[in-house]
Amino acid sequence: MAESAIIARVLASVLEVDTAAWNTLLDQQSHPTPFMRHEYLAALETSDSATPRTGWAPRFMTLWDGDTLIAACPLYLKNHSYGEYVFDWAWASAYEQHGVPYYPKAVIAVPFTPVPGSRLLARDDAARALLVQAVCQWCEDENVSSVHILFASDDDVLTSAQQDLMLRHTVQFHWKNVAPTLVDSSSALPSEASSPFGGSNQPFKDFDHFLASLAQDKRKKIRQERRRVADAGVTFRWSRGADISAADWDFFYRCYERTYLEHGNPPYLTRDFFARMAAHMPEAWLLFVAEREGLPIASSLIAISALPSGASGQKDQKWVAYGRYWGALERVDCLHFEACYYQPLQWCIDHGVQRFEGGAQGEHKMARALLPVQATSAHWLAHPAFAEAVERFLQRESAGVEDYLGELQARSPFKTA
Repeated sequence: MAESAIIARVLASVLEVDTAAWNTLLDQQSHPTPFMRHEYLAALETSDSATPRTGWAPRFMTLWDGDTLIAACPLYLKNHSYGEYVFDWAWASAYEQHGVPYYPKAVIAVPFTPVPGSRLLARDDAARALLVQAVCQWCEDENVSSVHILFASDDDVLTSAQQDLMLRHTVQFHWKNVAPTLVDSSSALPSEASSPFGGSNQPFKDFDHFLASLAQDKRKKIRQERRRVADAGVTFRWSRGADISAADWDFFYRCYERTYLEHGNPPYLTRDFFARMAAHMPEAWLLFVAEREGLPIASSLIAISALPSGASGQKDQKWVAYGRYWGALERVDCLHFEACYYQPLQWCIDHGVQRFEGGAQGEHKMARALLPVQATSAHWLAHPAFAEAVERFLQRESAGVEDYLGELQARSPFKTA
C-alpha cells in the first residue's frame, strides 16, 4: 500500500459515510456483528441515545484510497466512563489526583454493547495498522488523553499489540451448541470449526439432549427452575423480525425501562432507537414475551446474526445469538433465568444456532451452561508516566484474570469424562 496516497478523514457522524460502503467493509472482517452495522450506529445517533448530550460525541475515523473507503472505525469522545463495561474509573481517579485531565478520552466501541467483534474495519492488515496510527495521532493532536478499543476481535488485538497498545482482559460467559470443553478459553471469539471432546461437534438435538450433557446437580437445578415458572402459570411466545408487532415493541420497552429505573438510572437506549431497529434492522431481533392468564408480564430481547444470502430458513452453524435486554412487570420466581437463558437456549437448539453470548460478567451463568471466555480490549495513553503505571497494573491484572479463568474452568457444569 502506498501510504502517501491514503487520506484520513475524521467525520462527525456515521451518516457521512455511505451505508453500503461501511457494511461492505464490515462484512470483510473476521468477526462482524449486527452492532457494527451502519444502521445500528446510525440509530444510536439519530435516536439521541449516543450523542454529545449523553456523553458520547461521535467521531468516525476513515481512511480513503481515492474515493474508496479502505478502513474505518467508530470513535466516541467521552466525558465519563458509563456504558462501556470495561472499567477505568480508577485510572480517571488517578489522573484527577495528579491534576491531569483524563476526559475527554476516545473510545472505539459500540456504545452500551459489550459484545466482542471487529472494531477496526479494514480491507487488509496494513490498512488496519494505518487506522490505529491515525486514531492515536489525531488524539494526540487534539489533546485527547487516551484511546480505548473495547471488546476487540483477534485481528484488532493483534494489530493493536503490534502498534504498542496495551492489552486488557476481562471474562464473559458464552454457550455453544455442542457439548463443550473448557480447555480453550483464550478468546471470546473462538473458531466455529473447533471440535470439543476430540472431534464430535454435532449440535444438541433438543433441550433434553442438552440437559443430559450436564452434571446431575446442574440438570436438576435447571429443571426445578423451569418448573417453578411453569407452575406459576407463565407461558412464552416468541417473534422474530418483522413479525414483532408495534404493541410488542412498546411492551418490551416498558419492561426494559423499568429494569433501569428500578436501579435508579434512566435507560441508555430510547424508545426511538428500538423503533429504528424495527424499521431498518428487523432481521437482527428476536423477542420473547412471558404471559400469565393471557397478559404479558415480562420480555427479553435477543439479537441474532443475519443468515447468509440464500440460506433463509436453513440451519447455519455460524449463526450467533446475543443476550441483550430484559425486564418484568411482575415478580415470578426464576422468571429471569427462563426469559434470559432457557427460552433463548431452547430456541437456539431448535434453530441450529451455533453460539449464544450471555454478555458481561455473571458467574451465575455457568450454572446455566454458559462457559467463561476471555474478552480483550486495547489501550493507548498519551501521558508517558501514566502509560507506564497502567502497563504495570495491567500485567498484575492479567495474571489475576488468568487465575480466575483457571478457577472457573475447574467448575464445569458439564459431565466429566
